[in-house]
Amino acid sequence: MFKIDIHTHIIPHDINDLTKHYTDNRFLQLKNLKQSSADLYRENSFFRKIECNCWNPKKRSSDMVHSNVNMQVLSTIPVLFSYWANPSECLELSRYLNDHISETVRLYPHKFFGLGTIPMQKNDFAIDEMDRCINDLKLHGIEIGTNINGDNLSEKKYEPIFEHAEKINCPIFVHPWDVMGEKSISKYWLPWLVGMPAEISRAICSLIFGGILEKYPNLKIAFAHGGGSFPYTIGRIDRGFKARPDLCAIDNNVLPSNYL
Repeated sequence: MFKIDIHTHIIPHDINDLTKHYTDNRFLQLKNLKQSSADLYRENSFFRKIECNCWNPKKRSSDMVHSNVNMQVLSTIPVLFSYWANPSECLELSRYLNDHISETVRLYPHKFFGLGTIPMQKNDFAIDEMDRCINDLKLHGIEIGTNINGDNLSEKKYEPIFEHAEKINCPIFVHPWDVMGEKSISKYWLPWLVGMPAEISRAICSLIFGGILEKYPNLKIAFAHGGGSFPYTIGRIDRGFKARPDLCAIDNNVLPSNYL
């Protein structure tokens, strides 16, 4: 069976060459870069240790053999979305990340596909970079977060982005980030175990209730982590939709389970 893993993240090993020029310390930086590993730092604090397969395509290709995966879809680490940043700096970072993914795909066309990232905080920039990803870099779609600085994806200000994605047939991979309530559930790795599945369900419900999937029926969307908690709580979601249409069905009257 030919296997494609659609959820794999990559980071340029030289990302500091760009982010060191930014004054905002929320931009990610690599420290203690070795041949086999590196440390990710954010806001001058240790964030996570990563292995060299996060930036070394040869090591990644070797890992793929051991895991019986034929192709990987590369996307950026969600912490690099940087929707909080100055839009111009976020655009510059997005272009840097997208160029790196595109070059990796170019060098290893039989191993990797690529997804771009776009500055969702500014529609014009987001749409222009989406066009560049698809038309110039020949990437296979884009990756976005489950929320934009706390806003649900159903907010009307983001509709032009979804409209354009449908227009140019650009698939969207939705990944959790900036997990709601993260600080209050930091112990036991709960942001990953509980928060991320909830974030995905939040994104799915927002797109359904907000009518985005009705307005743009040809939009192609994949959700990370098997749809998070959404598949397992669909009974509750449907029940709430039926019992409280005054709260749930105000922008879309289609039963949520219809979208499964």
